Amino acid sequence: MATAYHNLSSYDPEKVPNGEDMRVGIVVSEWNEAVTSSLLEGTLKTLIKHGVKEENIIIDFVPGSFELIFGSKHIVEHKEVDAVISLGCVVRGDTPHFDYVCSGVTQGIADMNIRYDIPFIFGLLTTDTMQQAEDRAGGRHGNKGDECAVTALKMIDFYRRNLEE
Repeated sequence: MATAYHNLSSYDPEKVPNGEDMRVGIVVSEWNEAVTSSLLEGTLKTLIKHGVKEENIIIDFVPGSFELIFGSKHIVEHKEVDAVISLGCVVRGDTPHFDYVCSGVTQGIADMNIRYDIPFIFGLLTTDTMQQAEDRAGGRHGNKGDECAVTALKMIDFYRRNLEE
């Protein structure tokens, strides 16, 4: 388990680009809201810490994790953003529903990265227990939201540095 060896909130702030001229969309699943609201809090805190202006952060909510795909597509097509962060949480249950949702969202977000010319950041927790989710949403393993924010800033910077002239 990689998270056991690396805290999600640990990073070198010197390696994070300044986000003062960046615009970020965030789509948040309402399912498992206690967890996703903590992910959102971590994401916002980290984006703002690294210079992204509050007015340049677009936040919207969808009912569940599967809907993150449509929400992300909608944000990129109707808002001017440099990246989209998808935040959700799926906890394994007694049926294969977990596998279908996790697989679908993973493929959907991956497809967005191919289809559009901006980065889509995968912030979906896929855990066996609610405790594991809580541990990754501000608990003992840090906050996946922090990691997603840092990843978005770095990927926006990557894109801008590698534009063809």
